Amino acid sequence: MIVSETQRLRIRAWKETDRDLFFEINNDPKVMEFFPHRRSREESDALFDRVGRGITETGLGFFAVALKDDDRPIGFCGLAYTDLAPYLPKGTVEIGWRLAVPFWGKGYITEAAFDLLRFGFEEKGLREIVSFAIPENTRSTAVMVRLGMHRDPTRDFNHPRIPADKPQLVRHVLYAMTRADWQAQRART
Repeated sequence: MIVSETQRLRIRAWKETDRDLFFEINNDPKVMEFFPHRRSREESDALFDRVGRGITETGLGFFAVALKDDDRPIGFCGLAYTDLAPYLPKGTVEIGWRLAVPFWGKGYITEAAFDLLRFGFEEKGLREIVSFAIPENTRSTAVMVRLGMHRDPTRDFNHPRIPADKPQLVRHVLYAMTRADWQAQRART
């Protein structure tokens, strides 16, 4: 299933042959710097299967991002339901991403994420999309700003799933965009 194509990218469901790349990004110390732990092959394969099932069941999820020219996967970007009550109630949709290090700094995630905002607001009729990260994850928060998302300090939160031995990863900043924000941004461009 192809969700969308941009000038350089194909956003699609995962293929069985993508497992190695999925493991690479979930085990890479640079990619996972702001996450509680890197995933083993077994953990990565279990997450791969769970992400695939979620896409099949809901039509949303962290989709593979592949180069359009050769369909080689380089990471993921997607819209997914999150449930981090009481901070983000069930039904909240987040946009998130991970990209293999050799592809950093080329604008791929901004390109994919912008297209997925369009997909979420225009095709799926979502009312709001959020994104969150620890404040030190400036690469991700810079993408959120480039996308036109707005920081909402009143919604910053302590992530309830961060283990106690990783206190530096607990506090998260939240950025959000509503459908009205999206439409206003599109009208300006």
